[in-house]
Amino acid sequence: MRYQARLYTRAFEGQTPRLGQRVFIDPSAVVIGDVELGDDSSIWPQTTVRGDMHRIRIGQRCSIQDNSVLHITHAGPFNPDGYPLTIGDDVTVAHSVTLHGCEIGNRVLIGMGSIVMDGAVIEDDVVVGANSLVPPGKRLASGHLYVGSPAKAVRPLNDKEYDYFCYSSANYRKLKDRHIAELERDSPGVDQ
Repeated sequence: MRYQARLYTRAFEGQTPRLGQRVFIDPSAVVIGDVELGDDSSIWPQTTVRGDMHRIRIGQRCSIQDNSVLHITHAGPFNPDGYPLTIGDDVTVAHSVTLHGCEIGNRVLIGMGSIVMDGAVIEDDVVVGANSLVPPGKRLASGHLYVGSPAKAVRPLNDKEYDYFCYSSANYRKLKDRHIAELERDSPGVDQ
């Protein structure tokens, strides 16, 4: 049986997640509402992507890893426009990360356990170290490693780190293809 990522999505109030080509959503993940996933992106076990009160846009070749939570800030009396969540291309979001109503550029690595809050902007080519907190409204400039709570620039990125962005996205693209193949092979109704 052919793997169908859409089986692991759920509509909410008329908004159905829209998926690009070759997207992987683990059967234990939850993808709800006004969400778009770009080609070759992956959502790993126990991750929640909840576009129920605003939009979530995830670019191509992104990996959203285990136990991460992606949500938004709704439009209301305290924030008339709300904050959608936008993620560029070739972004690796490590395990147990919370992204809430923020904007993430292209070629970004967000380390395990980090939190990025409402209205924060992470420009292209940034590494956020594990367990960092990016406070509401903060902007992280391109080309640096940020660590801490609150996150602060500690140094410029080196050539190896720049190369790692596309290596990481390519590695997770291959891994999600292996997971899809495994699910297809083990699905009921497939001739053995």
